[in-house]
Amino acid sequence: MLSYLIRRILQMIPTLFGVMLLVFILFNVVGGDPSYILAGKNLGSETLANIRSQLGLDKTLPEQFWLFVKQVATMDFGSSWATERPVNELIASRVGPSMLLMGSLLFVDLLIAIPLAATVAYYRGGMTDRILTIICTVAMSVSALVYAVGGQYLLAYKMELFPVRGWSDSTLTNLLLYVPLPLLMGLMVSLGPNIRFYRSFFVDEIGNDYVRTARAKGLSERTVMMKHVLRNALIPVVTSVLSSLPYLLLGALVLETFFSIPGMGLQVVKSVNSSDFPVIKAITVYIAIATMIFNLLADLVYKLIDPRVQLK
Repeated sequence: MLSYLIRRILQMIPTLFGVMLLVFILFNVVGGDPSYILAGKNLGSETLANIRSQLGLDKTLPEQFWLFVKQVATMDFGSSWATERPVNELIASRVGPSMLLMGSLLFVDLLIAIPLAATVAYYRGGMTDRILTIICTVAMSVSALVYAVGGQYLLAYKMELFPVRGWSDSTLTNLLLYVPLPLLMGLMVSLGPNIRFYRSFFVDEIGNDYVRTARAKGLSERTVMMKHVLRNALIPVVTSVLSSLPYLLLGALVLETFFSIPGMGLQVVKSVNSSDFPVIKAITVYIAIATMIFNLLADLVYKLIDPRVQLK
């Protein structure tokens, strides 16, 4: 186990370096010169030269990349070009709202999707399975933008069941007042594909020999589903969930933009529009690190769920 952990951690180093190199090339070579955006209407040559000097854009590309490497090594990405706030402070202030919204969405989604997937898998081919499959397919065919705009207009503006948009400094107020509507719209988007995705795992497990053997021994259907089928079907479910956890930090671009939630998704949109390279590269590096960590965690959870899994 220890040697496996050491190998996986060492493998993270070249992976992270590749992510850094790709981000640097995309922004510095393909993305153009952000000094023109930051200068605004003051496009004099002296103004542009001063901005480029302050941002370090007057250095050679190898020097700029080496500066990027040192920033990642120290986890100090300097200050935002657009707001002049420390990047880590800016990101820390945006993580909370995104985690509150996306964490609630993930929890409720799992709470609904897994039991429904197990139910339709058990009654596969029946009327319940067909009706729910049709509903999920229709829900998946509608754009997330339609849900966001329609939900705001119908549930918030017309029926006044929720505030149209907003956020506060109180976690409880946000959870009870501002999160429910974007949470509902997020569920409309995620439940359809997730139910069908999880259903396939349950169907595969129900058809295995060990399930027929358990039934032949006289075990109840509840015991077969909960003790045998659910445990084995959870392995790919764990993969899906843990793979999505890093993106809790990234937030939801559509939901946060439409509902004015000051999370990471909204910050990403603002940073891209203003070519705020320090914020973009910091977010990218943090997401890459979180992804590698959660992938490693998924492998360890596999071992806990199924002792037959060998970590090599």
